[in-house]
Amino acid sequence: MITLESDLTNKFFVYHEMEQALGPIGFKLADNWDYDHGYFDYMIGDQDGYLFLRLPVEVMGGFMDSPDESTMVKVKNPFLLYHQYQDGLDDHVREGNFRASFDQFQEPKNKDAEFPQEYVEAGKQALKEAEQALRTQRNK
Repeated sequence: MITLESDLTNKFFVYHEMEQALGPIGFKLADNWDYDHGYFDYMIGDQDGYLFLRLPVEVMGGFMDSPDESTMVKVKNPFLLYHQYQDGLDDHVREGNFRASFDQFQEPKNKDAEFPQEYVEAGKQALKEAEQALRTQRNK
């Protein structure tokens, strides 16, 4: 994991507006969100794993799944993350057939692998695009 400096850190946004600004440039809310926090992920690559720029957000008012579009979030320190996945089958699965029909994905080989240096600049560029998109959204 590599933490990046950003003008977004500790800034507040309306979650719905943040989602509208970041979605068109490739960010999506990661599946591991909860009511009080979440992550906007931008996939940089998928060579032997998944390379992400991750913008963590903390809910300051409301809930992530609130339909009223007034949830306030605070952006935490952005970072680059590499989830290195397993080659072949996961031999350590202890789930039955019922569970396997819903969860067909194996655990990553290393969910915090060393981020490849050749992709750091792409992550920084994606962060600049996110900063610009959120500035533009805020000025509407």
